[in-house]
Amino acid sequence: MHELQALGVALAELPESQLHEMNLAENLLTALLAFKRFKSHEAKRRQMQYIGKLMRKIDPAPIRARMAEIEGSSAQATARHRRLETWRSRLIEDDAALTAYATEHPGADLQTLRTLIRNVRKEQKESKPPHAFRELFRVLKELEAASPAQG
Repeated sequence: MHELQALGVALAELPESQLHEMNLAENLLTALLAFKRFKSHEAKRRQMQYIGKLMRKIDPAPIRARMAEIEGSSAQATARHRRLETWRSRLIEDDAALTAYATEHPGADLQTLRTLIRNVRKEQKESKPPHAFRELFRVLKELEAASPAQG
């Protein structure tokens, strides 16, 4: 029973878009969406009890599987983001990093990357808004998406 309640809490923390993708029973989906609208602690507590009651009437296995899928993809996205940020930092700090990047990503447009790196350094030196900094990240993200699966 407590495990189902914890699963209900995890569901309630998901964004509405993900809740709609979960293929939940209509009454459970409605209860979860209502929970998100409530402001008072007491109303949320009562609604969570109702969600727990609804959870006892359904098979939780598909919901658990979908939650694990969501958490896994989230972890992958976080790891990818960190990897891209690391590359961006290396490229900005070290000229030799561009050569290393080029060996890992043979299709990369090195001239564009050099220009962006130079613009980032100039932005940082002059304390300007980070337009090129963001653009460099976007280009790295596109290059990674275009290249074969990275490990």
